[in-house]
Parts: sequence; structure tokens; C-alpha cells
Amino acid sequence: MGKHAVSTTAAPAPVAAFSQAVRKGNILQVAGQVGVDPATGEVAEGGIAGQTRQVFANLRAVLEAAGADFDDVLMMRAYLTDTAHFAEFNAVYNELINEFAAEPYPARTTVYVDLPRGLLVEIDALAVLD
Repeated sequence: MGKHAVSTTAAPAPVAAFSQAVRKGNILQVAGQVGVDPATGEVAEGGIAGQTRQVFANLRAVLEAAGADFDDVLMMRAYLTDTAHFAEFNAVYNELINEFAAEPYPARTTVYVDLPRGLLVEIDALAVLD
């Protein structure tokens, strides 16, 4: 069983040697998406809330390019740069996951990291497709 890359211009192009997503069989791993608008190449305005909204838009675009949606996602990993952003991030995350997915919601892990050039959040997703 081979694997193949999934890509779309509706999400930012990778900045290194990796794919936006890779599918093997019914497993889809979406690479970490950041709050960069693919149309402008600029970081989304609005702080953690604005970047989280852009991250979800980018994740959605990659999932759709693979023939999937948030209901196919089993696990999301969120990477934040500042513990002070957690409450606001979590509020926006809850709003968006409720908009895009039905219960049971994906499992989630949140960790704190250092991200480049003013990025405040990154999220990757693991999906299983029928």
C-alpha cells in the first residue's frame, strides 16, 4: 500500500521538505498548520484568536483536498507559544470545533513551543477516512 501527498493552494505551501498532508490507506496525517493566510503569505491579524481561525481555515482546506472533514479527525495537537494564550485559544477552538465537527470531538493535546516569525499557534491533525 503506497502513500501519497495531498496539497492545495488554499493552505500555505510548506516552507521545507514536507507535505501539507500524507495519506496511506485510510490514514491521513495533516502537517501542522499555522495562522498564515495562503492568499497573502502574511500572518493573520487578531492575535491568538485571529491566528487560530486562520489555522482552522488552513486545516479545513487540506482536509477537503484529501476528501475529508473535521468529522474524520481523531486527534489534534495544538502548539502554543505562550501559556497566557490558553484561555482565549481554547474559547476559539471550542467555537470552531463545534462549528466544524460533531461529537465525539477529536482528542487533543496542547503543548508550548517556540514558533518562528510572530506565529502564536500551530495545529496538526490525524484523520481516518472510510
